[in-house]
Amino acid sequence: MQLLDWFVLVLYFTMLLSIGLWAYSRVKNSADFYTAGGKLPWWLSGISHHVSGYSGAVFVAYAGIAYTHGFTLYVWWAFTVSIATLLAAFYIAPRWARLRKFSNIQSPTEYLLVRYNVQTQQLIAWTGSIIKVFDTGGKLAAIAVLLNVFSGASITFGILLVGAVSLIYITIGGLWADVWNDFAQFVVQLIAGITMFIVIVMNLEGGVANIFTIWEKLPEGNSSFFNDPYTITFAFTMLLINFFSYSGGTWNLATRFISSSSAKVAKKAGVLSSILYLIWPLVLLYPMFAAPLFFDSLADPTLSYGMMARKFLPAGLLGLVLASMFANTLSMTASDSNTVSAVICRDILPKLFPKFQNLSRKKELRLARITTFCFTLITILVGLNASKFGGIFGLIVTWFAALLGPISVPMILGLLPIFKKSGSTAAIGSIIGGLSVFIILKLVEEKSLAFEMGAPIMASLILFVVIGLFNKKPVPEKVTDLHFNLSNKIKS
Repeated sequence: MQLLDWFVLVLYFTMLLSIGLWAYSRVKNSADFYTAGGKLPWWLSGISHHVSGYSGAVFVAYAGIAYTHGFTLYVWWAFTVSIATLLAAFYIAPRWARLRKFSNIQSPTEYLLVRYNVQTQQLIAWTGSIIKVFDTGGKLAAIAVLLNVFSGASITFGILLVGAVSLIYITIGGLWADVWNDFAQFVVQLIAGITMFIVIVMNLEGGVANIFTIWEKLPEGNSSFFNDPYTITFAFTMLLINFFSYSGGTWNLATRFISSSSAKVAKKAGVLSSILYLIWPLVLLYPMFAAPLFFDSLADPTLSYGMMARKFLPAGLLGLVLASMFANTLSMTASDSNTVSAVICRDILPKLFPKFQNLSRKKELRLARITTFCFTLITILVGLNASKFGGIFGLIVTWFAALLGPISVPMILGLLPIFKKSGSTAAIGSIIGGLSVFIILKLVEEKSLAFEMGAPIMASLILFVVIGLFNKKPVPEKVTDLHFNLSNKIKS
């Protein structure tokens, strides 16, 4: 990287901190800090939901998969996310918005106290918070790898740099800072992504005329929809996982729907996010698919995107592309910190320590900022030790995706009246069952990737439904009232 590249990167960080300072003036209480006061417009919520769904890991772990396995990455990742988000837009997103209006929630696990009981709520809140520490730490490590490739800076320095910037602006600005950073980074990503796409196409042998024929020159299987171990079974597994994740099982994505001003707005936000996932990754991933044409037999395929950017982009544009990667990661890590902080402040601390109940608006906001700061600090420590958890791919894909299902099944299905008979016993049973399967599979050496990823969520899903079917107890009135208030019979 040259001086101009560093200038662009510093300019981007300055913009982030400026957004945080601007948002500080809009945050008057914890509702503003965690849900933007329920005032997010559909276009801002939709863009934020989209860009919060992936991080710099796309340019590291996923770039490695694109290099070795090709187009299948789009099929099992972007396409399944698009379908999952579209389903969420119609069936789940409006319910999250209504929850805020009728139950005054600020965290996605807050409603679980009414839907199940305090034990279920605490189990999901604690488990989800711990999982998020590892997931967010992995994303910090991913962007540090890119900075290392681009500039030679150490991985440790990269993690500390991105962690520190995230720590400052999200702590002072809350969700408003987060969503406006999402919008700003979406603009940066569009410019950088289109630039990278054009540069790579122009450097293809034969130029623009070969934009659609590169697949004939790539390694065998790279043009296939499914390329082992990313089989059709794996794709369906990811579709299931992504439905629960992008519906709100990944808490920061639930917050985008919760913070929407109405159910209709939340639905439109989900549809916008779905369309973006269907179209934009085709441009974003294209240079990654073409990487084998420029770098043959890389020892570490995860470095492919960074090496292409360094080789083909002139000074200034290299910094812009790196800024867009930082933006992706900061968007996700900051929103994770904000949402997990809401869960800790609203659902965990008041149950452990009664002194945290019924706080004044000023003290509640101060607690929100302290909790956000501490959570982000812990994720930085995990990122510094990512290699001990199976590396970046292991943290983000294997650990997070496999563990997400068991806690998200009772969260998402609990919103739907068709599963009203599945109470706290079903919820706790499904969580413990899914986590147990995950632990058992970690001890088994010979297993397919699809089975490793899908077995925990399938176990949770089956247990949640079956235990509910055998439940002979009447549905509590509070649960019936909750589902009625969340139904489409209520216009909001």
